[in-house]
Amino acid sequence: MKLSNYMTGLLLAILAATGFACKAIFVKLAYRYGVDGTTLVTIRLLLVLPIIAIMRLFRKAPTARISWSDRGMIIVLGLLGYYLASLLDFLGLETVSASIERLILCLYPTLTVLLSAWLMKTSISRRMWSAMALTYCGMVIVLTPDFASARLDLLGMFFIVASTVSYAFYLTWCPPVIKRIGSMRFAELALTVSAIAMVIHYMLTRPLGILTHQPLAVWGYGLIMALVATVLPLYALSAAMARIGAGKTALIGSVGPILTIFMSIGILDEHLSPLQWAGVTVVLTGIWLVGQRKT
Repeated sequence: MKLSNYMTGLLLAILAATGFACKAIFVKLAYRYGVDGTTLVTIRLLLVLPIIAIMRLFRKAPTARISWSDRGMIIVLGLLGYYLASLLDFLGLETVSASIERLILCLYPTLTVLLSAWLMKTSISRRMWSAMALTYCGMVIVLTPDFASARLDLLGMFFIVASTVSYAFYLTWCPPVIKRIGSMRFAELALTVSAIAMVIHYMLTRPLGILTHQPLAVWGYGLIMALVATVLPLYALSAAMARIGAGKTALIGSVGPILTIFMSIGILDEHLSPLQWAGVTVVLTGIWLVGQRKT
């Protein structure tokens, strides 16, 4: 592998991790203007569509026909991964800090292992059980101070956990479809399904005027989320995996929670206690061990 190609892959992986880590920060900044989670995720997905259309102009789109079974799976996975998981996540962020949200979301690898064992009858090694137990013990350490001081909103936490479960189902079921139609084509189609579903959801639950009368800053943050925290990281992630492999890309992506925590401290003035920092270390160690499993 040429050094320049390898370094490009590393930079793309860092770019993807940073983009995904920024999402919760932009959501919190937008909430300062009084927008609700449903409206904000609708704005984000609406703005994703033209960006995807523009990106497709710069690359040769595949023309192979997609089977009806894969079309059905794309609809199901689009609803799980970018519609339901995003909606629940944004609703949770209305009351849960960006730091806690990011740590809960990073539990999805452990849930994916459990779902694979349940749905696909795969085995879980003793080492993997130990790693997952370590991860959840660390999460208990992180959440205990907020529970004790009644600072943690239980409904908001429920939304974040439900978002993580939805995303874990998405990750469990999407690999065969991605293998057949390609990662970027799948991501583009799934995002399109999600945007359509979110628009329908919005029209059934909100007056259209709420969307059109949002402050310009809210639309600005929505555009930043669509571009910097959604579309560009997806393309960068795919390109990084092609250059340095999925393993190294995932390893670099594991720094995402730390990036989110530091950004939440510097930008949102959030903070974690020393005990919670210890819990963060335990959680990320467990997640790293889960990520070392053989596939």
